[in-house]
Amino acid sequence: MKRVLFPALILVFAIGVFAQDTSRPFDLSQYGVRIEPDRRLIVVLASLEAAGLETPLTDKGGEFRQKLKTDLTTFNPDLRQKMKFFIDQYKKRHAQATPAELVAPFVSMAYTLGPVPDLVEPTRATDLPGDLLEVLDFSPYIRQFYRSIIKVGDGGAEKTTTVGARIEEYYKDYQAAGDALRPSTIRMVRGLLDYLHTQPQTTFVEQVKVEVKKGKSTLSKIETRERERRFYIVPDLLAQSGTINFRNIGDDYYAIVPPGIDLDESEVRRAFLQFVLDPIILKNSKDVLTFREGIKALLDERRKTNPDVSPDPFLAVSRSLVSAADARAVYFQKFQEATAEARRNAGRKPLSETTDAEGRKVVRLTNDLYLIDGRFAMPEAEDEMTLKLAEAYEKGAVLSFYFARQLKGLEESQFDIASSLRDMILSMDTTKEANRLAETADARKRALAAREEQRKAALAIIENPLTKKLGEVEPLIQSQKYAEAETELKTLLEANPAEPRVYYALGRVKSLAAAAITDQDKRNQLLAEAKDYYTNVLTKATDKTDPALISLTYVALARLYEYYDQNQYAIKIYEKVISMGDMKGGGYQEAVVARARLMKQP
Repeated sequence: MKRVLFPALILVFAIGVFAQDTSRPFDLSQYGVRIEPDRRLIVVLASLEAAGLETPLTDKGGEFRQKLKTDLTTFNPDLRQKMKFFIDQYKKRHAQATPAELVAPFVSMAYTLGPVPDLVEPTRATDLPGDLLEVLDFSPYIRQFYRSIIKVGDGGAEKTTTVGARIEEYYKDYQAAGDALRPSTIRMVRGLLDYLHTQPQTTFVEQVKVEVKKGKSTLSKIETRERERRFYIVPDLLAQSGTINFRNIGDDYYAIVPPGIDLDESEVRRAFLQFVLDPIILKNSKDVLTFREGIKALLDERRKTNPDVSPDPFLAVSRSLVSAADARAVYFQKFQEATAEARRNAGRKPLSETTDAEGRKVVRLTNDLYLIDGRFAMPEAEDEMTLKLAEAYEKGAVLSFYFARQLKGLEESQFDIASSLRDMILSMDTTKEANRLAETADARKRALAAREEQRKAALAIIENPLTKKLGEVEPLIQSQKYAEAETELKTLLEANPAEPRVYYALGRVKSLAAAAITDQDKRNQLLAEAKDYYTNVLTKATDKTDPALISLTYVALARLYEYYDQNQYAIKIYEKVISMGDMKGGGYQEAVVARARLMKQP
């Protein structure tokens, strides 16, 4: 049994947050979601790199850029010069554009090209966007780039190949980057669908009038056609750090993201909500028409201060519902986590008890949750939600506040958004939405001040000597220099004997070291030391300790008990993790998978 389980132990401790593939119990494809690199995009952005158009990349992207540069050392200098001239002229015409703005039209172009190896460009038409037409003349260079012959190193020797052949090797790097996005993708999809109590419409059925010849006559008939709807998450190693590109092409939605991003805390959330909600809104488009003039009046008012706001009422409804769902879902998750923490702390003394200016009794149960006159409240989170809705309102989502109130009702009833949207639309009174910015001015002011404080606090954390030192130890761990890492961490422990993060890091180092040796006695000794360190995480933890760290520590301990065939005890620990909830950076998904696996064993 130990020999069978040990590879699983290696997998768990071989990466920093005990992440593992949880796609098997949660099949993203059932919800229309796919994580796939796109060869066309790889070719286009690699050609821009060859032409000298570089953007700031993530660390992973920087490593890939260096690999690409090395491979292109022998790239045809004449073709490189032609490509560079095109890009230089393009940059001169857009001297004020940011790197992300310069690259965006080329990303759009990639999705108009045919598949590799031909990369056929689309027929030029007036309905193509102007910025796309401007860069379409670069496509012949892309085809030449793809077919170019280069020389690359191969185990010390040099071999002749083509850029196209190397693209297939790069594709594997992109797949690995996509695999790393899977846990946060699952968390995002699961969380948003659970919140809306719905499932995406993964097919679209339409009735098409067609003409059929019967003898010498031509008959018309109605034909039913079914199309698949898909939401693609496209990992892009050459994407600018912090930049996400969205494209909606027919029934397909694309979110092009840099490596290492947490999708559940990114703009991809709104793109996925758009994918889910678009067909529901389309189904209710006739009802939206009833309120067209009222919505248009709200938009006209916004366009006085922001001419970029679209005058399209349907787009306003779509953007408003997406913005409201995103803001309410974030708040709802925080509320669930805060109330769960309050339940765990039941019986403890509240953090504070005061009376506010209105004479109400205010009991602070957790850092975020209050009991005000017997009702739960999260004032800071409510202010932040209000600010998000206001920001969306200013950009044209003029019904964001309205839909947010309606969604609050769904949180309590748990009705499917698909069956509830019609009632939401028919209950609208657009005149009540005209003064939302003025009505929420105080809350927005408080939220902006809180954001500034959070920004300062984040800088303080980054500059914290302990946090900085733990970050410096990480490369040693990644390089498998476990003895050096342990020495550094023990020095940290002497200076910070009550810090759970240091104990956790030491437990991780011991576990990794155990996974790297074959001597059974030595391995058991290292794992016993790891167990002691993980136990210390729990004993040293305080109310201020990150719950995700506690969750991960329980998972680590459960894996150790599982390794020693103490499966019943491991199951109980996994259940403890599950009871803590699915939090960012925690071990919930790993615990669900592991418990299910152990429960199936005799």
